[in-house]
Amino acid sequence: MKFIDQIDIQGKKLLFRVDFNVPQDETGAITDDNRIQAALPTLKYALEKGASVILCAHLGKPKGKVVQELTLAPVAQRTSQLLGVDVPLAPNTVGREALEMAASLKPGQVMMLENLRFNPEETGKTQEDRGDFGSKLASMADIYVNDAFGVAHRVNSSVVDVPKHAKMCCGGFLLKKEVEFLGDALADPRRPYVCVSGGAKVSTKLGILNNLLGKVDDIIIGGAMANTFLLAKGLNVGKSLVEEELVDAARNIIEKSEKMGSKLHLPTDFKYAATHTATEPDGVCDADSIPAEAMVLDIGPESAKDFVAVLKRSKTIVWNGPMGLFETPAFAEASFDVCRAIAEMDDAVSIVGGGDTDAVVHLLHLADKFSFISTGGGSFLEFLEGKELPAFKALKECNR
Repeated sequence: MKFIDQIDIQGKKLLFRVDFNVPQDETGAITDDNRIQAALPTLKYALEKGASVILCAHLGKPKGKVVQELTLAPVAQRTSQLLGVDVPLAPNTVGREALEMAASLKPGQVMMLENLRFNPEETGKTQEDRGDFGSKLASMADIYVNDAFGVAHRVNSSVVDVPKHAKMCCGGFLLKKEVEFLGDALADPRRPYVCVSGGAKVSTKLGILNNLLGKVDDIIIGGAMANTFLLAKGLNVGKSLVEEELVDAARNIIEKSEKMGSKLHLPTDFKYAATHTATEPDGVCDADSIPAEAMVLDIGPESAKDFVAVLKRSKTIVWNGPMGLFETPAFAEASFDVCRAIAEMDDAVSIVGGGDTDAVVHLLHLADKFSFISTGGGSFLEFLEGKELPAFKALKECNR
């Protein structure tokens, strides 16, 4: 896979796939522009080298129809402000107007295509469904640049079809950084190497846990997904969120972890309440005495203390998923404890991935204390599962 600093882009026209799927309020104003900010180094590099830039991105889920509330107009405006150059928005994606704007683009100029997902072909399940959408996109430029790790796991036309028709392909600096940290740093990690896994469901993390068994020294499990492991150990979890159909899978991970040398750390106590809408805990209980009518909504203080102790001796940490219902302040403390502990590890490589985990880090304003915060949710998870991401495969094949 080649990257933008390895090829000649002087005077070339570049089609950039970026991840500008940013959150907006009810008025359409962007509430968090981190994804746009993250792409700026690559875009500025391209402009400094005398290239012209065509940006393509998606916003929300318009499901192949034009939804005016999901226009990229506010995104183009914000990109223009951050980049310091005019970024006009084409009225469509591959229509006559967009093609004409792209054809007339001069070196140093930037434009943005309208929402990719206004076109049903972008998210078509098969090549037949996606048709020639990818070739039309590719025809606009000399070089295709993918700098959108957030959609690297998607078999979308702008991700996998454009490279088939592009004259040349490469990854941007954002993609390069993801490869370096998620690939290189984890291929030969400094030890002890710890995986912290939380969130609601075991089902979304099974692939990761199975892939990391025997590779990591410790696996810390929190969040509601821990309930399935407790059930696998024969403990009662009351009315807590649990995936009963995955009890056998959880039991298998418990058994394999012992044999493969990855120590599994499960919560030993919890904060609980009668319902997930509670604003305060009803109490704290041990893992083996969860009240029958209660739901556990955060790991308890002893568990948090034990987990922090494991983290304090680690040298490589990968964290995905909060320890509890962090959106409610009363059930956020353990997630905050874990976050602060990792942030204080100056001598460790710390990698964070996933929207909720990222949210915890930003709530505490500790983003600059982590070695790397991945820009991908699903891509991050699939990478940790050991899967080859469709975007990476497409870029490699493009350059053969």
